[in-house]
Amino acid sequence: MAGLAKPKKYDWNDSNLAMFGSDTEKQVKKSSAETEPAWKGAGAAVGMQIWRIVKFKVKHWPKEDYGKFFNGDSYILLNTYKEEGGDEIKYDVHFWIGQYSSQDEYGTAAYKTVELDTLLDDKPIQHREVMDNESDLFKTYFETIELLEGGADTGFKHVKPTEYTPRLLHFHGEKKKIEIRERPLKKASLDSSDVFILDLGLEIYQWNGKTCNKDEKFKAVQYLQTLKSDRGGKPKVESLDEREIGPSHKFYSALSDEPLDAEEAPDENDSSSFSPVMIRVSDATGSMQTNTVEEGDLHRSSLDTSDVFIVDTGKSCFVWIGAGASDAENKNAMSYAHAYLMKTKHPLISVTAFKEGKETAAFNACLK
Repeated sequence: MAGLAKPKKYDWNDSNLAMFGSDTEKQVKKSSAETEPAWKGAGAAVGMQIWRIVKFKVKHWPKEDYGKFFNGDSYILLNTYKEEGGDEIKYDVHFWIGQYSSQDEYGTAAYKTVELDTLLDDKPIQHREVMDNESDLFKTYFETIELLEGGADTGFKHVKPTEYTPRLLHFHGEKKKIEIRERPLKKASLDSSDVFILDLGLEIYQWNGKTCNKDEKFKAVQYLQTLKSDRGGKPKVESLDEREIGPSHKFYSALSDEPLDAEEAPDENDSSSFSPVMIRVSDATGSMQTNTVEEGDLHRSSLDTSDVFIVDTGKSCFVWIGAGASDAENKNAMSYAHAYLMKTKHPLISVTAFKEGKETAAFNACLK
């Protein structure tokens, strides 16, 4: 992406996701969903299926790239599973929004998620995932999540090693949950507690921070070996220890001394001082109204089957749809959560919407 204008970061205040789940959105008919070629075989067998949004179209994402996401794209994920000892097929459907995904792309992802849910007879639990704020459930699907710059169409899969744009990859995590993230080619991106790979095409360096852990080292070695194999063994590979190399090493000379700008710094939602809240959404008076039911300790007994409730922990947001909720409450449940979050200091947290009786373990853990 060198030399290109930096893409616009999503603007949630101007997001057409506010329409997600609205009356207009819910006019999606099952017959229409059945004509979408990408949905052929969706949910037919236990396992994960992933699609990417390309110019308003849903395209299959290659299985060999599962766990790899570009920050300029939006994706739909369907996990089909059976609980241990059970025969019933269940679904979780997620739409994932990259940091620089366009409004059109993530709006289409939201719309198509509704369509897929309709095709599967409204059985899936629906999730909104935003890059850097993914739910714990989402993270369990992949041993490694790789977050790369640009869109899939600007990736490096078919480029010759001598033509590669340099990349700095950051390895962070522990045990089997290591996240790989592309970072700016700046010294300020380095973190002594983690591992980095500098990919120069025919030269590849693994930089081990002085306090990194063995899991990060191991994952980086695996990744490096794959890179070298994919390039016919041609790249020169060198492993570096932060404590042993000097500032004049080529690894450092390939990185800029410029500080990180505001958009390059990781997004951080400060939820440490947030008190969990339960909000009731009801149209019993003839118009849609919201009011806070509880704050702090939240109780299951406060839920009412006739309405929709939003439970916000500051780290995750849940939408509980009562079995007796009106059609309008039911159809607009996800958009209520989206509109509510826009007024908070943590608008990008994950959102999970489900009907009464399909509560998730994470939701149950929030209630007394």
